[in-house]
Amino acid sequence: MPLLDVKQDVRDAAVIVSAGGEIDSGTVETLVTHLDAALAAASDHPTRVLVLELGNVTYFGSAGLNAVLGCYEKGLSDGVSVRVVASNAEVIMPIEVTKLDNVLRPYQTVTDALDGTDEPQ
Repeated sequence: MPLLDVKQDVRDAAVIVSAGGEIDSGTVETLVTHLDAALAAASDHPTRVLVLELGNVTYFGSAGLNAVLGCYEKGLSDGVSVRVVASNAEVIMPIEVTKLDNVLRPYQTVTDALDGTDEPQ
């Protein structure tokens, strides 16, 4: 099994990218490639929503955090709402420690992220 597994799913409500495994300097390019493709798909999607599901990530280093933040910022400039889903400490802790939880505002579930109305955790 690869260190990082990334899948993209285009649904009626959004484009969803699910990642599992380790996101570090050795695997981040795989993630970035998928995020760029997903942003392009979300730009053409009627809802203009991209959900990043990171619940199966087992390691989330600074490279991963920078990739997700870069995707979020590019989404802002392109008019795409990028929503992060994570409840696992491996992802939540780096986001909180860097004080990015007010920017990325992780949701507990994909359903919550798709609603976009419930207050993230």
